[in-house]
Amino acid sequence: MHLSRALSAFTLAAMIALASPADAQRRRGAPAPPPEPSVAQHVTIMDVASGAILQCDNCTTPIAPASMSKLMTVLIVLERLQAGDITLDTQYTVSEYAWRDHGAPSGGSHMFLPVNSRVAVRDLLRGVIIVSANDASVVLAEGIAGSEGAFVDIMNRRAQELGLSTAHFRNATGVDAENHRISSADLARLARHIMLTYPQYYRIYAEREFSYNNRTQPNRNPLLGAFEGADGVKTGHTDESGYGLVGSAMVDGQRRIIVFNGTRSMADRRSEALRLMRSAFSDYAVRTLASAGDQVGEAQVYLGGRRTVPLVAQSDIVIGGRRGLQSTLTAHIVYDGPIHPPIREGDVVARLVVEGPGYQTTEYPLAAGRRVGKANWFARAWEGLRLTFFGP
Repeated sequence: MHLSRALSAFTLAAMIALASPADAQRRRGAPAPPPEPSVAQHVTIMDVASGAILQCDNCTTPIAPASMSKLMTVLIVLERLQAGDITLDTQYTVSEYAWRDHGAPSGGSHMFLPVNSRVAVRDLLRGVIIVSANDASVVLAEGIAGSEGAFVDIMNRRAQELGLSTAHFRNATGVDAENHRISSADLARLARHIMLTYPQYYRIYAEREFSYNNRTQPNRNPLLGAFEGADGVKTGHTDESGYGLVGSAMVDGQRRIIVFNGTRSMADRRSEALRLMRSAFSDYAVRTLASAGDQVGEAQVYLGGRRTVPLVAQSDIVIGGRRGLQSTLTAHIVYDGPIHPPIREGDVVARLVVEGPGYQTTEYPLAAGRRVGKANWFARAWEGLRLTFFGP
């Protein structure tokens, strides 16, 4: 039987407390006024420490990401560096395809790589990160996997391993291609993974310019130098996607990521980036409801040595959203039960569902806080009689 036990209405200052389904009340408060509507499409604002999505405007819809998909290209390179398969001094040859279709003759973003030249990974990586060089992206793809197509297979496989369920890549550059897609929420998750896993390389995203082959090009990220604390991460633009950005900044020890696309010009992208980043810090808050190991409720047990089992958070339970929104949220513990013993401590037996108006419903796994064995024969018989005459 599918059971849902409502938690008592909570504020962010209080610990979650279990209430009976009949007595549970859903307290409704007055949230803060919503932020100014976005002129961009598919907006995500994320808190990096918790991974909580603070704003979601069509954020789960797959979009054409343009060069923002180079985040995955970079991730594959960083993983090869960490594994020791390549080094920053490893050199790859610029193929005619990389030069002709993605270099200077192509008209797209590039770093002026001469055909048949040998280029070190350290320069190719900086070219991709700082100036969004398509030619460098293809050279890296061919060097690592033998062909761009084989590299794309690696990108797609890795995306699924990371849980980026909306991601499907068709190339290493982000140029418009049928079914080259990823949602803004998954782009935020990808950027978060890079900055938390590879901080020594993430710093490159903050560099303001890149010089190669006697040419210096600027970083096009409009937040750099315009928003205090901004240090990344990736712009994107094609005819299909419009002008987009994955941006990040650290303010007072808190880091946020913004993602959007669909603005009509570089000027619109800049103004929207600044507005969203200001909103990310001024309009949204993040609170921890329970830390890993805290008991947040209990579940009924059928014919066990105990009638209930405590439910504990497997990891920190953190919620985020508009300031004032938390008072409108409700939480439920959901499980299939009563749960049949034996139950081992640590078994995931339930989930906490947090939902509310204007909030992306989020689920958190809950584990058994102790072992519960089967009841002895007398207790089982007595419980059977009790259920027969009095019901559950």
